Amino acid sequence: MQLNERQKRHLRGLGHALSPIVIVGNAGLTETVLAEIEQALAYHELIKIRVNAADRDSRAAMIDTICEQTKGHRIQCIGHILLIFRRNPKKPRVSLSSANQ
Repeated sequence: MQLNERQKRHLRGLGHALSPIVIVGNAGLTETVLAEIEQALAYHELIKIRVNAADRDSRAAMIDTICEQTKGHRIQCIGHILLIFRRNPKKPRVSLSSANQ
C-alpha cells in the first residue's frame, strides 16, 4: 500500500495529539520491543515511538529496522519521535478516505 502526500499529511495531523506508546530504551531494539510495536500497530494502526539512542546514526538505523521489521510506513520522524502507520487489513481503524479527496 502506497500513501500519497495528502494521506501522509492527514496522518501527521492525527498523530499530533498522540503520545508515544512504545519507548526504545538503553537495551536497544530487542525482540520484545518489536513484538510490542507489532501489537500496537495491529490495534491502533497509527502510533508514536520514542527511540532513545546516543547518536543520530544509530537512531536512524533503529528507525529503519523498525520500519522494515514491521512493514510500517514512516509518516514523520522528528528528533527521537517516530510516527508510523500500518493498515490492519481485517479491522481498519484510521480513515484515509478524507485524505483522498
